[in-house]
Amino acid sequence: MANAPFDWIDERARERERAGLVRALRPRPAESPLLDLAGNDYLGLARHPEVTAAAAAAARRWGGGATGSRLVTGSTELHAELERELAAFCGAEAALVLSSGYAANLAAVTALAPYGSLIVSDAGNHASLIDGCRLARGTTQVVPHADPEAVRKALATHEGPALAVTDSVFSVDGDAAPLGELAAACREYGAGLVVDDAHGLGVLGAGGRGAPHAAGLAGAPDTVVTVTLSKSLGSQGGAVLGPARVIDHLVNTARTFIFDTGLAPAAAGAALAALRLLGREPERAARARTVAGRLYELLVGEGFSAVRPDAAVVSVRAPSPAAAVRWAADCRAAGVAVGCFRPPSVPDGVSRLRLTARADLGDEELAEVVGVISRTAP
Repeated sequence: MANAPFDWIDERARERERAGLVRALRPRPAESPLLDLAGNDYLGLARHPEVTAAAAAAARRWGGGATGSRLVTGSTELHAELERELAAFCGAEAALVLSSGYAANLAAVTALAPYGSLIVSDAGNHASLIDGCRLARGTTQVVPHADPEAVRKALATHEGPALAVTDSVFSVDGDAAPLGELAAACREYGAGLVVDDAHGLGVLGAGGRGAPHAAGLAGAPDTVVTVTLSKSLGSQGGAVLGPARVIDHLVNTARTFIFDTGLAPAAAGAALAALRLLGREPERAARARTVAGRLYELLVGEGFSAVRPDAAVVSVRAPSPAAAVRWAADCRAAGVAVGCFRPPSVPDGVSRLRLTARADLGDEELAEVVGVISRTAP
C-alpha cells in the first residue's frame, strides 16, 4: 500500500527533534510582565500613544484593510504621504511602500536582476534577500561575509548588468556592512547596490536616517535601499527607497507589489506617526546605540562571548542549539524575554541568544537582564 502523501513530514519532525531545532509559536498576552529584549522595537515606539492613536485613526478613516492591491484600490492618500516623508527623511528620490520588509526585498532583488545579470550576495544576508536571489532570473554568486574585495572579484568575472546585495546591519550578530567600500567596488564595475537597512533605520545615521545615509549613499543613483516599518518605527510593512526610475520600474514589474494586497491603513498611519516622532526626537537613535554598547560591556564583563554591536543588536554565543533553547527558556522563566537563534537561521552554525537594545531601557533594567543571563547560563 502506498504511503500517505505527507508521511515524509514525520521523519523531518523527528530529525528536528534530534537536532534540537523544533520551533513553536508562543502567543504573548497584551500585557506581559516580561522585560522584552526579544522583539525589534528598537526605539520603544510600538506602544507610544501617538503611534497607537494614529493607527486607530487611520483604521477609522480608511477601514481595517487596504481592500486590494496598490494598483487597484489599495493605495490611499496615507500611503502616498508615508512614501513622500520616508523618502525625504532618508534622503532618497522616491519610495514605494509594500506589505512587509520581506516583500520589499523580494521586489527589489527580483525586479533589478533580469536574465543574464549577476547578483553578488553576502553570505550573512537575511533570508528575504536570499529568497530574492533564488527567485530572480539572474545568476547568484555568494561571497564571504562583509568582504568588499570578494565582491570586486566576483563582479570582475561578469559582463552585463550586475547587482550586489547586502544587509546594512546583519540580524544575527548586529555587525555592520562596509557600505562605503562595497559601493566603491560596485562603481568600479558599473554594478548597482541593494542595501537592506531593516536594522539600521532609526538607529544609525544622523537622527536615525539609516546606514546608507551615514555612509554618504543617500540619494545615490546607483543605490537602492529597502527598509522595514516593523522595527524602529514600531508598525508593520516595508518600503523600497531609491531613484524615481527604479521605483517606477518596481511599480510595473515587482510581483510582490503588483499582486499583493496593499499595506493596511492602520500600519501606514502608525509608521507615519513614528517617523514624525523620530524626526522630532532624533536622540532616540543615539540612545539605542548607547544602550547596545552598555549591554555589550556588561555581558563581556561577566565573561560571555558577545559580538560588539554596530547598531542595536547584541548576540551572546551558546554552546549548542539545545543549550540555547534551554537558556532562553530559563531567561523567560526569570522574567526576561530574549531571542534564540539556531541553525538554519545562523549562517555559521553557532547558536546564540539575540538581545535587542531598546532606547527606552534604563541602567537598572540592563543590570537585571545581565543578572538573569548570568544566573541561567548553561
